[in-house]
Amino acid sequence: MRLLQAEELFRKVLEGGSKKKAARLLGLDVGSKYVGLAVSDEKNRIALPLSVLSRTKTNINLMADDFKTLALKYSLAGFVVGYPFNLHGQHSPDAVQVRLLAGELHQTGKLDDLCYTYWDENFTSKCVEALLHPLNLKNRDEAKTMTDKFAAVCILQGYLDNMNRKLRPTDKSDA
Repeated sequence: MRLLQAEELFRKVLEGGSKKKAARLLGLDVGSKYVGLAVSDEKNRIALPLSVLSRTKTNINLMADDFKTLALKYSLAGFVVGYPFNLHGQHSPDAVQVRLLAGELHQTGKLDDLCYTYWDENFTSKCVEALLHPLNLKNRDEAKTMTDKFAAVCILQGYLDNMNRKLRPTDKSDA
């Protein structure tokens, strides 16, 4: 796994798709217990909820295997990893969890052909919690995993919106 700047990863995605299958991205909302996942559509315009992986100190190889499987299934070019910056744009204390996961995944050597970038995740979980509140989910685990999954959607969608505005040619016929 190689860390790229946000724009560099998106350029790679735009250039990397084959005629048959477009390169896509996987959004990650990293927490201490779960990692929420979202995947981009084939045009890299819309983030879709995917699943949630359990995270423990001992399952990093299993997680790497899961990511490798997802990379093959969805033709992934890389990951957009939610990163908790504070309001001044500096690393927050929660950023340690994110960097730890990225480092552990890199050390497995199973994802060497993939790249990743960090994207600001400020308020994504709070926003999702507010949206899910009317559903009145009784099961705490279900509510937590739902929050993590949709936080990953918010992270990836924010990235896609920003990169599409900045880097994608304005072609009205592609809409």
